[in-house]
Amino acid sequence: MNTKPIEVGNLKIGSYVVVDGVACTVKSIQISRPGKHGHAKSRIEAVAMMDGQKKIFIKPNHDKMESPMIDKETAQVISVTDDSASIMDLKSFETFDLKIPKELKDDVKDGVNVIYWVILKDKVMKQVKKE
Repeated sequence: MNTKPIEVGNLKIGSYVVVDGVACTVKSIQISRPGKHGHAKSRIEAVAMMDGQKKIFIKPNHDKMESPMIDKETAQVISVTDDSASIMDLKSFETFDLKIPKELKDDVKDGVNVIYWVILKDKVMKQVKKE
């Protein structure tokens, strides 16, 4: 796994965290005040980047979590079938299939360059590269 440590107290809305082995985006943070004998705690609501599943957890602000390292790569579309595209990475020349997001359905065609993200072990198409 390609991750780096991050302190819970340093998280902001839009940060990326790994929850239960799944890469998530932080949607809201509520911080409780420290008590007489306790530490401040954060209630964090996050949404999984791949399937949109909601995750809620509570952690002390001084705890550490993992933040996924996101690699942004460029690839060329070789062929399109229904809702997936066979693409070739322009650096390694590796070919693989990616699901086409609904918002990019009209723009993804044979021969077009796309940008995809590698998050943990998953790959997801993010945008069509303009010439």
